Amino acid sequence: MQVTQQVVELAAGGGIGSITDGIKPDWNVFGAVGTKAKIIVGVVMAGAVLFLLGSAIVGAVHIRVGNQQHNTMETKKGQTLVASSLLGLFAVASMSTLFGIVYGFGI
Repeated sequence: MQVTQQVVELAAGGGIGSITDGIKPDWNVFGAVGTKAKIIVGVVMAGAVLFLLGSAIVGAVHIRVGNQQHNTMETKKGQTLVASSLLGLFAVASMSTLFGIVYGFGI
């Protein structure tokens, strides 16, 4: 209820900038980290996402080749690679949320 009220108050203030600035997450205890460090963390996370997307594409190729050659081992390898890549993507994408939850439990 309180979040909805905050969004309504921010929306009443004017443009989209006031809404997005109010909703974007803060760094909580990691707020003291400098801007350069935040950029480096963002670049590392983006690199991990690109690597995992590439792994998922390679897994899809393994599935395709395995189906064409009727090779169940190749197909299974591709399925495992795609599943693990997508799970890794989910983990990397939700990293800030997980850190926030763990920090919240610590308080």
